[in-house]
Amino acid sequence: MNKSIFGLNENIVAALSYVLGPLSGLFVLVAERENKNVRFHALQSTLWFLFLWVVYWVVGLITGLPLIGWLLSIVVWPVMWVWRLLFVSSKIFLILRAALGHQFKLPYVGDVALNQVSK
Repeated sequence: MNKSIFGLNENIVAALSYVLGPLSGLFVLVAERENKNVRFHALQSTLWFLFLWVVYWVVGLITGLPLIGWLLSIVVWPVMWVWRLLFVSSKIFLILRAALGHQFKLPYVGDVALNQVSK
């Protein structure tokens, strides 16, 4: 079993990188310099959850605008619930996959993470 710089099993550290989204991902990415598997999961976590957070906050700002935002919020409200479900379900899925030692690669984000870690 490979270890990370934290002295823990690499699967545990990879799973922990998803727990707090981009915050834990960035922390693990900065701290772990050797283990490419852990770095992959940390970078994928950082990119994926940062993307989800940015989209969520941008839509929130738009729906907060007077009149136009209120009208848009009627349409966007159900979409935001799906977005929240995507956030939570992807977090659970990625934590479990990493803890089990599987390198699940998200579309596009996973490719970017793998390319950066492989350098």
